[in-house]
Amino acid sequence: MIATIKDLHAHVGQTVTLQGWIYNSRDSGKIAFLVVRDGTGLCQCVVAKSPETEAFFEQARKLTQEAAVRVTGLVKANEKQIGGHELEVTGLELVGESVDFPITPKPHGIEFLFKNRHLHFRSRRQWHILRVRHAVIDEIRSYFNRNGFTLIDTPIFAPAAGEGAQTLFQVDYFGEPVYMAQTGQLYVEAACMAFGKVYCFGPTFRAEKSKTRRHLTEFWMVEPEIAYAELDDVITLAEDFICAIVARVLRDHRDDLAFLGRDVTSLEKITKPFNRLKHKDAADILRGDRAQELLQNDLKTKSARIEEIKKLMGEKEARSTAQGVKQWEKDKIVAELAELKDELGDLEVEVQNIPHHMELAKNFDPGGDLGGSDETIISRLSDKPTFVTHYPKACKAFYMKENADDASRVNNVDLLAPEGFGEIIGGSQREDRYDRLLERVHEEGLNPADYAWYLDLRKFGSVPHGGFGLGVERTVAWLCGLKHIRETIPFPRMMGRFYP
Repeated sequence: MIATIKDLHAHVGQTVTLQGWIYNSRDSGKIAFLVVRDGTGLCQCVVAKSPETEAFFEQARKLTQEAAVRVTGLVKANEKQIGGHELEVTGLELVGESVDFPITPKPHGIEFLFKNRHLHFRSRRQWHILRVRHAVIDEIRSYFNRNGFTLIDTPIFAPAAGEGAQTLFQVDYFGEPVYMAQTGQLYVEAACMAFGKVYCFGPTFRAEKSKTRRHLTEFWMVEPEIAYAELDDVITLAEDFICAIVARVLRDHRDDLAFLGRDVTSLEKITKPFNRLKHKDAADILRGDRAQELLQNDLKTKSARIEEIKKLMGEKEARSTAQGVKQWEKDKIVAELAELKDELGDLEVEVQNIPHHMELAKNFDPGGDLGGSDETIISRLSDKPTFVTHYPKACKAFYMKENADDASRVNNVDLLAPEGFGEIIGGSQREDRYDRLLERVHEEGLNPADYAWYLDLRKFGSVPHGGFGLGVERTVAWLCGLKHIRETIPFPRMMGRFYP
């Protein structure tokens, strides 16, 4: 009987066959221990030398990392083993050989790992991250489907900018220039006038020349749009939506988060209501003492950690060259040194940047957009997500509705995830007046002909409406507690990286 590792609890005392790959192995001469993975989990398979295993015992001892195998055996409960079960092997078949698998248990640099990304996510860390990503995507679709939204597939090729023209990827479309979609928003605005509540979900593209931990040139975004909605309706939807995603991940993937070292108590605090700040209040915070104190404390603690790491590295390097140190301990020290080196490099960059971030915060332009470091500061001041609303019109997109009480501001919202993860949602109430939208098109120096169809929506039964976009990768990075979103997508595309 073919079984999966995740279902072994239902087969204790039975003989089953696992189909998978060798994650690692060791042998003591008379017993071979094979850790097999099958995509659902890992299981130790024990091959004891005996007349019954004579035909395949030597083969079991020589199996290499990532060799594909079918393993048959008796399922036993064993809480001390990975997955809580093990297999007493009675049969073994080599399905596919694996020679010199490049990603060995020894430490590897980031560049090497991402050059071998097609093999990299066989590792446990990547496997756990991508399981969380799957759950987030599944909950996104489930949430909107059960709440009466209709999925609208929007085009990848767009005739004009949906966001800033400076971040467009241009493509030759049978002799005419078109652009890779930055957003599906303009198209779901059309669809919400037909269905009331809609969403699109797919890849989007931004030609941003940035290598920060928050940027990819290709990423996935979900964008709901609702008719007869104002800014408060958009915020209410976003708040409920985020709570649903967090609850789903906590319900089904605590083990994955635990493996990644994520403190789930911080996620358990994600309940309604979230914090709300107007942009002008956020500006006051950034220019005030709280921001400076936060960054000063960062400078102090991170500088101290740098010195601590340097001392640790010196001690470990000395230990690795001492007499009598066994090879397994040397290998362990090498791995620990690699981790410390990576941490040291990150901290040195952060410490170098802190004075600049302090200056940016102190001199924040009240008429400007929040930058990445600004979002980090605001999002660290609370253990709940923070809505920041009513940004200056001059720094936001042409389609956002002017605020009725202050025409210099718009009815928009960004949602900042706590713990310094920053923006995961950006949205707004849309300008529903034809004349005012046309004025904004001209003010932004855009060609009205490129937006004729979009302007049409304001001619034929225009109503208040709004929506938002949520970036999947930034959300997964927050949920998993990751420094960089490059780990949150199977094949990351960044400036200078498009292989494999």
